Amino acid sequence: MFVLPPPPPRYTIPVAYAAGAANGMAVPVVETNNTISHPEGGCPLQVGEGTYTLKDDLLLATPPPHPSEAPIINPNPLATVPNPPTCVFLKAAVSAPQFGDGNSALAPPAAPPAKDALKRRKPKNNIIKSSSSFVSRVITHETSAKRLNERDPNGVFAFANINRAFQWLDITSASKEDHLTKVLFTKAHMLCHDINDLTKTSSHLDIVMGSSAGDIIWYEPMSQKYARINKNGVINNSPVTHIKWLPGSENLFMASHANGVLVVYDKEKEDALFTPENTGIPEKEIPLEILKSVNSRNQKTNPVSSWKLASQRISNFAFSPDQRHLAVVLEDGSLRLMDYLKEEVLDIFRSYYGGLICVCWSPDGKYIVTGGQDDLVTIWSFPERRIVARCQGHNSWVSAVAFDPWRCDQKTYRFGSVGDDGRLLLWDFSVGMLHRPRAHHQNSTRQRTSLVAPNSQSAPRTRANSGANRMRSDSERTENFYSEFEPVTSHPIEPRSRTAMLPPIMSKIVGTDPICWVGFQNDCIMTSSLEGHIRTWDRPSDSVINSATSL
Repeated sequence: MFVLPPPPPRYTIPVAYAAGAANGMAVPVVETNNTISHPEGGCPLQVGEGTYTLKDDLLLATPPPHPSEAPIINPNPLATVPNPPTCVFLKAAVSAPQFGDGNSALAPPAAPPAKDALKRRKPKNNIIKSSSSFVSRVITHETSAKRLNERDPNGVFAFANINRAFQWLDITSASKEDHLTKVLFTKAHMLCHDINDLTKTSSHLDIVMGSSAGDIIWYEPMSQKYARINKNGVINNSPVTHIKWLPGSENLFMASHANGVLVVYDKEKEDALFTPENTGIPEKEIPLEILKSVNSRNQKTNPVSSWKLASQRISNFAFSPDQRHLAVVLEDGSLRLMDYLKEEVLDIFRSYYGGLICVCWSPDGKYIVTGGQDDLVTIWSFPERRIVARCQGHNSWVSAVAFDPWRCDQKTYRFGSVGDDGRLLLWDFSVGMLHRPRAHHQNSTRQRTSLVAPNSQSAPRTRANSGANRMRSDSERTENFYSEFEPVTSHPIEPRSRTAMLPPIMSKIVGTDPICWVGFQNDCIMTSSLEGHIRTWDRPSDSVINSATSL
């Protein structure tokens, strides 16, 4: 099952008008239906194992903004497009250590009687009949009920957003361009969402969505029920930049906010005005300021826990396969590794320059890959706690990275990256090549120049990068302060002369607008773009490597 969550928070520019009148006057954008095309022989991906063929291009309709909606300034000086949809592949649910183990206040409720074993608790409010000013309207397709009754129970649902619309789609349907339900919000855009692996069945899905207003929606699409969490920012009033269910938990999910705070919420708890429990902590930037601990006995209301990592925006985070570690990337250019069960920051790494935007773990948990504003993809070794390679091939910000578990084993790895340059890149690396330093030390000066100014059209980004460097300087001043908080290790930036440089095995421009997500399935590769293009490439028929189960 796939979920197509909303965009990274850096793209929240609504498009209110489009040129089209003969006299040059702008006319209001009119909402249209999704469309799909099936290009023949267009945009193939040539890789060593064969050719990936573009199967279809699903274009989501861009809704007009709500009349009360105000434009939001985009921090990327090159971005001029609306909010994208993004996609995330849902992995099978697996067992995990319990968050807050030993705290009786967080103990799960008693098991229901056997006859209710397959029932799941649902939110209380009907979103179709909602009178909330937060929800503008809900559009249910006229054939939705029939399609749900007749669909293959093993089919694939997708959830996607573009601007203020949130769509529920059936990707395996013959008419997958027709949404099942479309929810339009009033002033807020949904910036991120996730489906609970543990509770999903053919008749129930628990979805959490984080918005640009800070509000969080718990949504169950089968029953069209919803609940609003952190209403009006009662716990944290800054935008939700990323959201994920805690591995192995039915109720708990983690949300990162734009003010540098990570919050764990319980979908079934009421909210209360939040006042940090820990006082007397010095007002300096520290690796982790615990505003409320998971071990707090005050667990009657949300939040379950709240941690401040920095004053800058948290861009993204990812749970490790061992389901006790967390990789967090921030706008200040840092990658922070946490043991979230112990509420500890273990290591801090830094980008070459500028903020980090995306992060993922290898299927075996040995490597972490990040991408960001320095146009680089970086591979880090988790067991060795060090950088192992820089990957150069993008000409603009790297917006998403993901491993291909069907082409990974314990010796070789495949991952993909996409960026604002409209490119999809595929990368292969092996353990042996990662330990090999870059061959040509004499080229380091030339390559350093190309990284700072990769092309002649990067003048606007030079100003942005100067700001990023200032942020870096501010953050580096805290390194001595970090050393007072053992066991945190703040790692210096590795000189490029001692860092392996990895080239891509495939680089392809797949769209004229920035690409914001890449995901892998056993039979295809998928991407999504800022204008709402969701593209699917079929794998070569004999290219699937069934090695993921050995990891």
